Amino acid sequence: MSQSNKNNANTNPALEALAFMAGEWDMELSNAFFLSSKEEVVHGDVTFRWIEGGALLVTQQGEPTTPPFATWVIGRDENDKEYTVHYFDNRKVSRVYRMSFEENTWKLWRELPDSCQRFVGQVSDDRSVIDGHWEFSTYGKTWQHDFDVKYTRK
Repeated sequence: MSQSNKNNANTNPALEALAFMAGEWDMELSNAFFLSSKEEVVHGDVTFRWIEGGALLVTQQGEPTTPPFATWVIGRDENDKEYTVHYFDNRKVSRVYRMSFEENTWKLWRELPDSCQRFVGQVSDDRSVIDGHWEFSTYGKTWQHDFDVKYTRK
């Protein structure tokens, strides 16, 4: 049922650009309002793996006992340039994001009438580091920095 081999011949061709993500990563969070100080830096484990024989890419971050332990399921319609990401965490937060990946830029966003979120990450040329940040907005008007995140391949 699960497939962690990033070179699986059956991997969904619509997700081919994301194949480099499969594997183990360190996630570093910083510059976050929800941490005890702006200087605090926390690390967590992140795993990207194929499921259903390569049909979808699943991301799991953190530990089940510490929030937020989150699961992301990434898929894409072969006729759509954008991906769909279903997110759920142990705080019982459930969200659906749109996503794009072009060249070395990874973007996620969610636009609702009363709140919006967006992520922009830059992927290193060797595909071993993703350096990004999240922002949020109330009513889509003024964007505010949420936190920085850096993924480094283990």
